[in-house]
Amino acid sequence: MTYKALAIDLDGTLLVGEDLSENNRLAVARAHAAGLHIFIATARWRHMATRIGREIGLQQPVIACSGAEVYLPDEDRDIFDHRLPAEFTEVLYDLCNRERCIATVTLDDHVVVKMDGEPAAHLLPSEMQWTPALDPAAHGSPRIAAIQGGALCEYIKAELRPRFAGQVNIYDSIGPSGKLVITITAAAANKGEALKAGCAHFGISPAEVITFGDAENDIEMFRVSGCSVAMGQAAEVVKQAATTVTAPVTEDGVAQAIDRLLKTGAP
Repeated sequence: MTYKALAIDLDGTLLVGEDLSENNRLAVARAHAAGLHIFIATARWRHMATRIGREIGLQQPVIACSGAEVYLPDEDRDIFDHRLPAEFTEVLYDLCNRERCIATVTLDDHVVVKMDGEPAAHLLPSEMQWTPALDPAAHGSPRIAAIQGGALCEYIKAELRPRFAGQVNIYDSIGPSGKLVITITAAAANKGEALKAGCAHFGISPAEVITFGDAENDIEMFRVSGCSVAMGQAAEVVKQAATTVTAPVTEDGVAQAIDRLLKTGAP
């Protein structure tokens, strides 16, 4: 099989914490120079993903917000955009305002973070705003909500997941700090559907894509791609969903798989 593109997750896959290793940066750049399209496919917002893309030297479509958005940096427009339902958003915001947590919601062109105590402005990226409380009127229609807070996360999974079954996706993920984060998107938004939209933009098939990831929200793009690579530290359910497993992120598993691909045609 001749592959035409790579779709690579960020946290726990391409990045260790917030850092892009030189080995991974160079390997992705080599793959792009060899003619492969590169999709960054992340639960994070598009601004952060496009910054990583520029660091590598890419101007390629970004799958952001866990598949709720596909953004074209070179044209500054979306080709895929799904939002959380209004009823669910109101219930979620009320819970987040009543419970101790860090809640991050991605809106049209900025990101809002609700947490106890206002952080110093220089600690936030330019696109992020702090709020003491989430407001459906001011912060409605988010693409994704990411919640950190053990007790609240467990409540959301136990109570809201069945209540809003078929309307939202709720996935466990690991944030840059290594702590559990749940990501929540509309049911129509996942990395698999977003990958299909990105492939259509290039006129290629998802079967011609190799996907890389480490978390539950990567499994949908594993299912639609021709080949999938799980990171060595990924949970067993993620590894079982993948075609192959590479080394952990701390050992530049993405770079190792890309080097194998460029030498042998398979990761």
